[in-house]
Amino acid sequence: MRIAIVNDAPEVVQFLREIVAGIGDHDVAWVAGTGAEAVTKCAADTPDLILMDLGMPAMDGVEATRRIMAASPCPILIVPGPMDGNTRGIFEAMGHGALDAVNTPAMGNDPAARESQQALIKRIETIRRLNVRPTVSRQVRRPAHTGGLPSLVVIGASTGGPKALGTVMSGLPSDLQAGIIVVQHVGGEFSEGLAGWLDAQTGLNVRLAVDGARPALSTVLVAGSNDHLVLTPDLTLAYTTEPSDILFRPSVDVLFKSIAEHWPLNGIAILLTGMGRDGAQGLADLRWAGWYTIAQDEATSVVYGMPRAARDLGAAVDILSIDEIAPAIIRHLNRGNRRISGLSWEW
Repeated sequence: MRIAIVNDAPEVVQFLREIVAGIGDHDVAWVAGTGAEAVTKCAADTPDLILMDLGMPAMDGVEATRRIMAASPCPILIVPGPMDGNTRGIFEAMGHGALDAVNTPAMGNDPAARESQQALIKRIETIRRLNVRPTVSRQVRRPAHTGGLPSLVVIGASTGGPKALGTVMSGLPSDLQAGIIVVQHVGGEFSEGLAGWLDAQTGLNVRLAVDGARPALSTVLVAGSNDHLVLTPDLTLAYTTEPSDILFRPSVDVLFKSIAEHWPLNGIAILLTGMGRDGAQGLADLRWAGWYTIAQDEATSVVYGMPRAARDLGAAVDILSIDEIAPAIIRHLNRGNRRISGLSWEW
């Protein structure tokens, strides 16, 4: 993997060079000392990954991230210096499309320094395994006009899911400024009962998703068939029998991937308790598309399969207990989540 380093401190650049060289099968594509230089170099030679500092003169890492993701998008890992203290800048950069953040590792061989170095190496390897990058052609297929569309929350669950869904729904206000779509692994004959049960847990309007339905504010649409629920290019929901070889039906992955393909705004995606791996790759696709992604933690999962797969894939921005998920939804909706242009994002 070709990795670029953007940092204005020569000693840090050299240290990061040594770390990259020591991983194996990676090399340094180029080095930039300012954000502006990084934008120019990335346009001429787009690497597989950029290690981006924040506090740089003239153009900081946040603005450099925004410009790179708009003009020559590639995976960006924010690596702020220990003295930056710029938490807001980290999240602004991630809102513009940066995949993740990790502190600049400490130099030295003491246990704390080695641990910080391993944290960076682990993040690099996670991004390598994701092996994804945005494309302009995919963006062109998105609708040009997004006025009137609600914010969107999508949730996937399996074993233990109904109780977990009830906990999340009960923590949300009845006037939630978002629409919610739920896929729970359950036979189609039980879907109506699930929707009715969830409706009793929350002040939100819960009903089964039907062909042609559109996400709406304060409304929860629950997959109600043994076929897969998908979002179509005209931003309505539909059911499809394909892919036919997926064990779990309806599939969380199929819904999440269709939303990553077609929904033109940022949103929130959540993977709850369940066996297997369904939803993990779809969650990764949504994270790369700029969404805020959550996986339920092990302690509160009945079966730690699906959220574990998401964690191992690096698909989740946050790993949260079931009681923390509703507050996180509210917090991120209050920040606002809209795609602003091209492949740039703002939370």
